[in-house]
Amino acid sequence: MDTHRATGAAPDPYDVLGVDPSASPERITSAYRRLVRRLHPDTRSDEVTEEALARVLVAYETLRDPAARAALDRRRRATPAAGPAWVRGATAVVTTATGRFPARAPLLRVGPVRVERTL
Repeated sequence: MDTHRATGAAPDPYDVLGVDPSASPERITSAYRRLVRRLHPDTRSDEVTEEALARVLVAYETLRDPAARAALDRRRRATPAAGPAWVRGATAVVTTATGRFPARAPLLRVGPVRVERTL
């Protein structure tokens, strides 16, 4: 399900282009060009592609302008992170071997995922 459609909020330009918020302008331009080549109307023609291309164009317009990008970054820092409050910054208090000082540890530790095929 498309989150920005359900909430009525505009999509995050960094997510649309698939780049990190700390990405360089060259990396943003590279991601934009890659997506435009893939979504260009000369190679594809359907409504979903047109909507995706429109989102890419708006995202790039925002991120290529240093002032607009700085304003976006300020808004992103001012708004809380997505997700339930109990998940954001979740930690558990774990006592040390002596039991005197609590240590903070993540609630969940996940290792690499292994896929095994059976015939």
